[in-house]
Amino acid sequence: MDKIEHIGIAVKDLEASNQLFAKLLGVPPYKMEEVASEGVRTSFFESGPNKVELLEATSADSPIAKFLEKKGEGIHHIAFAVEDIVSELARLKKEGFQLLNEIPKKGADNKLVAFLHPKGTNGVLVELCQEIKAKEGR
Repeated sequence: MDKIEHIGIAVKDLEASNQLFAKLLGVPPYKMEEVASEGVRTSFFESGPNKVELLEATSADSPIAKFLEKKGEGIHHIAFAVEDIVSELARLKKEGFQLLNEIPKKGADNKLVAFLHPKGTNGVLVELCQEIKAKEGR
């Protein structure tokens, strides 16, 4: 794993949270998008070399809606950048980690993503993400 790519924070109101984080970080979000397949709207902020992703549910049965219902607003996941997500998933599976996604899927911010089950990572939902290059667009 190369570096921490971003920290994901589940929020109930993306617009209000965008205003809050813009004040906190001193910059507006550089990107906002909807990932319909995951039932989520996202925004991304940069703070130096770090990124923060805010996530708002767009459907009541989405993973973010379920998280908010169970735990409330707060840190949802930590994402690590990887060069080869397929190889990294194979390595982690061999090491005994439980994968939530055996096959990476298209996520926000032009990334292929996959998650590890938090039961095997001390309660932390870990996301792996790989930048999608032009020839990889799925």
